[in-house]
Amino acid sequence: MAWTKTYSGDEPLRINKWLALEGVCSRREADSLIEQGLVKVDGEKAISGQKIETGQTLDLAQKAARRLDNQLSILFHKPIGIVSGTPEGDEIPAVRLISGDSLSGKSHAIPGRYNKLAPLGRLDKDSRGLLIMSEDGVLAKAVIGPESQLDKEYLVKVKGDVTPDKLGKLRHGLELDGRQLKPAIVEQVKQQELKFILNEGRNRQIRRMCQLVELHVVDLMRVRVGPLELAGLPEGKWRPISGREREALLRGDMPRPRKPRPERPERSDRAERSGRPDRPARAERPERSGKPDRHPDRTAPRSGGKPGPASGEKTVSPLKGEKFKRTKLKPRKRTPIK
Repeated sequence: MAWTKTYSGDEPLRINKWLALEGVCSRREADSLIEQGLVKVDGEKAISGQKIETGQTLDLAQKAARRLDNQLSILFHKPIGIVSGTPEGDEIPAVRLISGDSLSGKSHAIPGRYNKLAPLGRLDKDSRGLLIMSEDGVLAKAVIGPESQLDKEYLVKVKGDVTPDKLGKLRHGLELDGRQLKPAIVEQVKQQELKFILNEGRNRQIRRMCQLVELHVVDLMRVRVGPLELAGLPEGKWRPISGREREALLRGDMPRPRKPRPERPERSDRAERSGRPDRPARAERPERSGKPDRHPDRTAPRSGGKPGPASGEKTVSPLKGEKFKRTKLKPRKRTPIK
């Protein structure tokens, strides 16, 4: 048996609900495994709708565990113009772009055309960035379920005047469809670029929020969902989500804080820390009028005190005189080795 555990709850609980609470699979997946006879309670096959009682042991068959382990969850960098959910008309769904050609790195499985990958959270057609797609019902509940606490981070470029008053309204005080929005983290990254961190996902929420404060969104990219970051994944590419990343999503971990890069001290500060005096500044070179003479007067005396050749005289190399004729050496005598 692949997965075994004894139930210790105070009251009887339906098997499918308990398996979902344990993070083994979703309720729907549990019902499917029960119907196939892959779940046993105290050695007997479980039936649909059965409850498990305190002290009973549930066993999951190896075949069921292998099927659950083969469920694929991926991270996809969705381009603009691709829909995340069900397409309409000539629209292209994101799932159609998931193939071996668009894989970044390695994966234990390559989804076929009729895979069961479903988007975990919407990303509008005119938006781009991180999109999680999965066959895992437990992961889907952790990411988009009603009890999910995972926040989402966006980089948004806008047109219009960004003022402190508008930023204050974006952080709190706005309402959509007659309902007050949850407080959001909104920071100005550049003059026309904002960073949004949201804990909810209303329909086109960021675009409608900006519209209420007279800002027009020209580009919107999702860069993070909980602890999962887009990082350097190229646009239009996908990669599998690792087991460690899945566990972090299920726990609702926060992303690791990035350590700020220490500023390099000035030269005087470095010299003071090292105990050595600072180097003196280089003296400025005097300006030279005209082009410098690369060949000074050869008639001027040299370092040895001997005057150089006068202008017009030919200089003869001392190696080419009669004293230095090449002499031929006689052939060397060689004695044979006995």
